[in-house]
Amino acid sequence: MNIDTGSEELLCDLTDRVLTVTLNRPAARNALSPDLMWAFRKVLAEYGDHPDVGGLLVTGAGSAFSSGGDVKRMAVRKDGEQTAEEKFSEMRARHHETAGAIRSLRIPSVAAIPGPAAGAGLALALSCDMRVAADGAFMTTGYARVGLPGDYGAAWLLTRVVGPGRARELMLTSERVTADRALAIGLINRVAPADKLMETTLELIAPLANGPRIAYGYIKDNLEEALEIDHRTAIDREAERMLRSQSTHDHKEAARAFVEKRTPKFKGR
Repeated sequence: MNIDTGSEELLCDLTDRVLTVTLNRPAARNALSPDLMWAFRKVLAEYGDHPDVGGLLVTGAGSAFSSGGDVKRMAVRKDGEQTAEEKFSEMRARHHETAGAIRSLRIPSVAAIPGPAAGAGLALALSCDMRVAADGAFMTTGYARVGLPGDYGAAWLLTRVVGPGRARELMLTSERVTADRALAIGLINRVAPADKLMETTLELIAPLANGPRIAYGYIKDNLEEALEIDHRTAIDREAERMLRSQSTHDHKEAARAFVEKRTPKFKGR
């Protein structure tokens, strides 16, 4: 089912509970224009918690994922058009309602990276739970190359994905990381031939989109807290979530399916 995003710069489809969002500015390597980001924010607000959506797949049209911020627009940007407070308020909302919204989803999310993912484009990919890249793709923070420190929570996300040492290296050097090296350092989860990228990504996300939604949300809570709380606290919170999950339809259905040697039919409740 095609979904009207309000902009030709963002395409959206919902099939078999997978919401596929495609950044659609291929001639500009899917640079993040205001219209594209407005549409992305709208889609995430309307469908991020929709009961018919079980998984999110984010990709880019053409040969790139996203080159990040639109540097050409930056070059002609004029000071004085907005106050500093207005600029901060708009930037904060844009970042929270895209990368922040993806990171906060209760459902699994995957980025399919057909080509370059740079700057804010890389941050959007990092905000997803997992990343699959075409074998010819590369990733770079890119911010330092244009005299900027980073946005969309890039440094925070990168630190949690590859660790503080690698994150500092990648942020400071703006190194271009090939798909193979990205896989080796944990920046991505899988590499696929370019012509098999979407097929490989769907093989990963489709079963998850039809899985136990409540359990996935609790799993993500456990993982999110893992770097911030001690082991004893983690055990206590996991126990609380286990007890809540044991009363769900999905757990009871999975237990019955195990005994009956069949595939469970999850309902998300």
